[in-house]
Amino acid sequence: MSEAKAGRPFAPFEWKLAGRYLRSRRKEAFISVIAGFSFVGIMLGVATLIIVMAVMNGFRGQLMDKILGINGHAVVQPIDSPLTDYASVADRLAGVDGVRLAMPFVEGQVLASGPSGAFGVLVRGVRSADLQKLPLVYDTVQIGSFDKFDEGIGVAIGQRLAESLGVTVGDKITLVSPKGNVTALGTTPRVKAYPVAAIFKIGMSEYDGTFVFMPIAEAQKYFMMEDKVTAIDVFVNNPDDIGPIKERLTIDAGRPVLITDWRQRNVTFFSALEVERNVMFMILTLIVLVAALNIVSGMTMLVKDKSHDIAILRTMGASRGAILRVFLITGSAIGVAGTIAGFALGLVVCLNVEKIRQFVSWLTSTELFSPELYYLSQLPADMQMHETVTVLIMALVLSFAATIYPAWKAARLDPVDALRYE
Repeated sequence: MSEAKAGRPFAPFEWKLAGRYLRSRRKEAFISVIAGFSFVGIMLGVATLIIVMAVMNGFRGQLMDKILGINGHAVVQPIDSPLTDYASVADRLAGVDGVRLAMPFVEGQVLASGPSGAFGVLVRGVRSADLQKLPLVYDTVQIGSFDKFDEGIGVAIGQRLAESLGVTVGDKITLVSPKGNVTALGTTPRVKAYPVAAIFKIGMSEYDGTFVFMPIAEAQKYFMMEDKVTAIDVFVNNPDDIGPIKERLTIDAGRPVLITDWRQRNVTFFSALEVERNVMFMILTLIVLVAALNIVSGMTMLVKDKSHDIAILRTMGASRGAILRVFLITGSAIGVAGTIAGFALGLVVCLNVEKIRQFVSWLTSTELFSPELYYLSQLPADMQMHETVTVLIMALVLSFAATIYPAWKAARLDPVDALRYE
């Protein structure tokens, strides 16, 4: 071996030698098994991290879209007097830069009953023109329609509520409100039956089983609010810009109001999701770390087994740097291959996560991720590029770091001692 070839970093012979060390031989079967476990561990660790983070991102994104798709990014409530001038206030709020919709609404909790039972629901009275600007409701109608909604021909309910009550379009549901007429014998509940005009499916079980939409004029009559509304929902183009927009809303409202934005109303919920996501990332990182430690043990055993070969290479002119690089390539190859395989596996699972959920549910005859517990009717997955790249870089760095000590130990091996005790 010439000095020039030996001195050139990452020479072809170094790659060839590292490749031979990666191939299994009968007497090195145990070392190969350890290397295989390291590869599988890194692959599963990377794939699990990618899948779990993608699913948690999907949950957060879907919940945020649905929660903020039906509830305003800011709620404007009256302070000193009832909101009787809601039409003019809504027009002024809609004119604020960044606001796409200002929707007055009447809201109240009632008991809805049908042939199959009775359940507590939230009735929301809205204008038909405003409802058309809520695609999460208007575009998800399964049966019926919102045509002539303002004429008070009926109410719209969620699919889960329709199933629970045992009704469909054309059937009637009875709404019972505890706030009724005051008589000499006390307050009598207000009871009225409404036909079902439309059934929608938002995809969030809590909303599909709770919300009842009613024409705003009919809701005012039912809740005895005359020409008043409960509040005004304000929807903005970018939820993250609600801070500066909120200040302008306070000014342009033209009357004393209390404005609560979506961050204040959902701070506990989304904070809990963020904490859970960060904790899961740290816990699952341990899988990759354990796999990297397997590389250390496997490479250490390989160095011990190849001490005779290392000594011969040193006597033939191979430098310590060359020996170091050979074992760096050998160990890093396991980490790189495991990381690439883990990324491919994670990508495939994330793209087909809902089909996989349905298949496992069918195979085990159980309902995985029940909508009653997880709110969503489908299992979402949202792979974010920066997060995925972070996982891949972390896995590669850990894998490379795991090979440094065994490679350094191989480079420091004294050829005389290795040949003497061979």
